[in-house]
Amino acid sequence: MQTLPYGSWPSPIDAALAAAHDGHPEYVGFVGAEAWWTEPRPAEGGRRTLVRRRVDGREEPVLPAPWNVRSRVIEYGGHPWAGTIVDGRPLVVFVNFADQRLYRYELDGEPQPLTPLSLVGGGLRWAEPQLLLDRGEVWCVLEEFTGDGPTDVRRVLAAVPLDGSAAQDRDAVRELTDDRHRFVTGPRLSPDGRTAAWITWDHPRMPWDGTELVVAGVGEDGVLHDPRVVAGGTEESIAQADWAADGSLLYASDRTGWWNLYRDGVPLCPREEEFAGPLWKLGQRWFAPLESGPVAVVHGRGATALGLLDPETGEIVDAAGPWTEFGATLAVHGERIVAVGASPRSAYEVVELDTRTGRARVVGAEHEDAVDPAHYPEPQIRTFTGPAGRDIHAHVYPPHSAACVPPGDELPPYVVWAHGGPTSRAPLVLDLAIAYFTSRGIGVAEVDYGGSTGYGREYRDRLREQWGVVDVEDCAAVALALADEGTADRDRLAIRGGSAGGWTAAASLAATDVYACGTILYPVLDLATWAEGETHDFESQYLESLVGPLDEVPGRYAERSPVEHADRITAPFLLLQGLDDVICPPSQSERFLRRMRDRRVPHAYLAFEGEGHGFRRSETMIRVLEAELSLYAQVFGIDPRDIPTLELSE
Repeated sequence: MQTLPYGSWPSPIDAALAAAHDGHPEYVGFVGAEAWWTEPRPAEGGRRTLVRRRVDGREEPVLPAPWNVRSRVIEYGGHPWAGTIVDGRPLVVFVNFADQRLYRYELDGEPQPLTPLSLVGGGLRWAEPQLLLDRGEVWCVLEEFTGDGPTDVRRVLAAVPLDGSAAQDRDAVRELTDDRHRFVTGPRLSPDGRTAAWITWDHPRMPWDGTELVVAGVGEDGVLHDPRVVAGGTEESIAQADWAADGSLLYASDRTGWWNLYRDGVPLCPREEEFAGPLWKLGQRWFAPLESGPVAVVHGRGATALGLLDPETGEIVDAAGPWTEFGATLAVHGERIVAVGASPRSAYEVVELDTRTGRARVVGAEHEDAVDPAHYPEPQIRTFTGPAGRDIHAHVYPPHSAACVPPGDELPPYVVWAHGGPTSRAPLVLDLAIAYFTSRGIGVAEVDYGGSTGYGREYRDRLREQWGVVDVEDCAAVALALADEGTADRDRLAIRGGSAGGWTAAASLAATDVYACGTILYPVLDLATWAEGETHDFESQYLESLVGPLDEVPGRYAERSPVEHADRITAPFLLLQGLDDVICPPSQSERFLRRMRDRRVPHAYLAFEGEGHGFRRSETMIRVLEAELSLYAQVFGIDPRDIPTLELSE
């Protein structure tokens, strides 16, 4: 064992390795008996491809470059594909990212477009395709831009002909609903095909604030009739709905303060834990009914497990295995369940649970240790005390090396990570970007500040009208607690975050003196302009709940915005921005930098062509990690070895 200062430990986890393992499988489904899913390709421009697992166990991509299976509906996207077996062969429909058209693909030729292009604004976009072969249609969510502005948009449920007749003809797309509601998901057809269910909501609510579950009859002509609301409301969030094999309607509602499951309005398993989550992407799935009666569920408090719920008894049997986190994607076929799970020692992988045997195994995207796992961090699940005695949940990753120890009297630097959303949380999984720092002797603390999901509605609602206050206070409380208990060096604390976490990082630098520096990725920086049309439609009124109505509390928007308080920022920072970001556009970062001009605060700004909200290209992620480490090296006085020096200007 070498004795070396924190931050200077040699590590086999370099930025290229971390970038190569960024992203994870998503949107699982079955095509016949085969499990399929989407998977990232960071080295191929950040595209996502479809992957199938053949019955013999072979795993192979379905679509070559440049096909990119990814929807842009509500900008965060949604379930982008569906498949089935026709005449013994797979038939797939998918959304291609480049043009957002829906395509038909039969694996022996080129994909054929099913939907037309539109030159108006963001065009026509599709998500959540449902194949209805008996009708010769694909039922989807349609997002249609009506003008050039980000909020010039309507959303409906629509039926697309499978024969390609709508590829050049918008009028051939049959609209199933009107556009009276701003947002819509679904639909889901009952087993007999006579009833449809879907979820709607309207501005200024976000889907975790309040949604409505709608059911309607389906005529022989495929027309929906007599829609009626059966659950939900302005203060009740229905996150998902689906039909059981017996025709009963299952849904996840937070009417008790926790997202629990209901069958025709009757609770199935009342618990103070979550059986759903925030609907950031259309088609996310936390439960899936089996034909035999049980329901596959992703559930938990904080971390999540994959379980099988008996709706008659309310009992749950969880899958045995190393996984401590399961994503919001599920599919069932017969007695088989497919999900995506991970753990602190393994990245996300496709997991299959055989309900007949109770055996769970990895069937796709299997985690392989790129380095000796002795270099991985060992997370600690912690609960800290914040202002007014409130609990703050966090995952703490102390520095860890298989080959180095620090001098006996040295305390390590720590970086507080603020997650995005902010209505989200930090999953307890192996992340090589975290290991990149911990293996070098820099600790990481991921904070599930007030407003995070996974801990009930009361915890989630702590951020209502308090964004920029509670999140900042909670992150600072964790950082200072780590210093006070002798875990972290008080003089070498940093904060880092992307998107809403980038806001928290910037707001923390402006409002506190806790941190020696910060890394701010694709952030919100100016509340007023963001609320007045400088973001996309989905979040365009998000600040109504996070901050308050702009016309009622304009001073609050100015008081909390980092762009208005550049004079308060004295700590060095790194600002990272995608130039194609329509959610947190570069104009915010550029305006912030203009306010910082002549402030003589060391900083760097890196902007990336071809990157949007969240970086996907390996070359970008390599540059970002190395630049971030160089910032800490310069501010903390450490030697990280063999990385380019980030030039800081004043």
